[in-house]
Amino acid sequence: MPEITIARRTALKLLAGASLLPIVGRPALADTAPGIDFIVIADLHSAYDHLGQLLAAIENHVATASRPCVVLFNGDLLEVGNAVAKRSNGAIDWAFLEALADIAPTVFNLGNHEPDLDPDLAHFVTRAGDLGITVLTNIVDARTGAGYAPASASLEVGGQRVTIAACATDNLFTYPKPTRPQLSIPKPAEWAAANLPGLLGTGGINVLLSHAGVVADKAILPLLADGTLFVGGHDHLNLVHAEGNTRYLHTGSWSEALTVASVAGPGAAAEIRRIDIDPAAPASDRLAGLIADVLAEHLTKDDLAPVGHTDAARSADEAGLFAAASLAAAVGADAGFIGHTTFGAGLPAGPVSRYAFDACVRFEGKLMTAEVDAATLAAILARCNQFGDFPFAARTGDYLYAAKPNGDRAHYRLVCNDWAATNQRAYFGRDDLAFTEVPDRKVKATVIAALG
Repeated sequence: MPEITIARRTALKLLAGASLLPIVGRPALADTAPGIDFIVIADLHSAYDHLGQLLAAIENHVATASRPCVVLFNGDLLEVGNAVAKRSNGAIDWAFLEALADIAPTVFNLGNHEPDLDPDLAHFVTRAGDLGITVLTNIVDARTGAGYAPASASLEVGGQRVTIAACATDNLFTYPKPTRPQLSIPKPAEWAAANLPGLLGTGGINVLLSHAGVVADKAILPLLADGTLFVGGHDHLNLVHAEGNTRYLHTGSWSEALTVASVAGPGAAAEIRRIDIDPAAPASDRLAGLIADVLAEHLTKDDLAPVGHTDAARSADEAGLFAAASLAAAVGADAGFIGHTTFGAGLPAGPVSRYAFDACVRFEGKLMTAEVDAATLAAILARCNQFGDFPFAARTGDYLYAAKPNGDRAHYRLVCNDWAATNQRAYFGRDDLAFTEVPDRKVKATVIAALG
């Protein structure tokens, strides 16, 4: 395993001497508490509305923390569905990464959206490394047979050893189509069983970054030494699960929050604190002007034109439930369903621009219907709407938002987006639903009509 005494850019900054420490607000080394604060973020997806505030929150924590800090970015920085990200080649996202590398040692696990703007994942790895980011992955470049980056690294931070391993989702269909032939990705649980004993060390703090999703992570959990900090991603969830001293967590998505996992030492249970990002708070000076300039340059009149209206702001969960109900109402179905990671941001109050709508409803799709009996519908509904305080054992990762029917009947007609229908085993928990396409109906137009 490679041993890295923090990334080169950060090392040079620390070697500059004590005169730099007051600038970033770090306490003197003698005053630091034992252990490390891990600042955990994931699944940002080029979400610019809160990104400046997210960076400001990270700056503030590093400046006031009593422990050394390490940033853990667990995949999916970029989003090709964001027109501004695509047109600017991710200028804001890369500035955010550069700022992280200047603030604290930063470790990045590759997600499935890193090749969104450039299909060659090797280019992302090189550019991030040049910024001083420690990039990790278990994805192999099928063209060369070599890993795109190491699968683990050992860092010395504040005189303490941290060993971090990383794995990716093996679902190739979640990666951009041009990238897929270049990728060879092992099944996460099989890879973990074969490799983690040799990658995660002893005598230091152990961290596993997984962008494989909850289903794969549940199979990995029993393989970990007690006291491992296990960071999940990909499913856009908010959760903390404890097994002994091991802590498994997801920290949300779309720049809505960060999580601070404070680990006092090897084998110690992390103390977990979620920090929600206030979009009305001041943005970091490092990003505020750039975000405004890039948006002004790349947003068109069509992007800013309203496509609908809301009486009140809706969170992503509320928007998902609204969309599911909209699909049902549009085709006269008894129940509506739509995949939860279809949604990124929520919806603002008042006029909703095309740009804001596309940030909320990320993916287009056809509408599909099926007929089910009451027992089948009950079984489907039991695995839907997994937000809030949902039992960990019952979590399936990505799930369906469901608009439930009123009244009891023997048979029901349901409607969903075609991605959920095509992947019905993952979403509905079964393979026996016979779906029929609804002619001339698409997801986005249907939801926009309901907003009208």
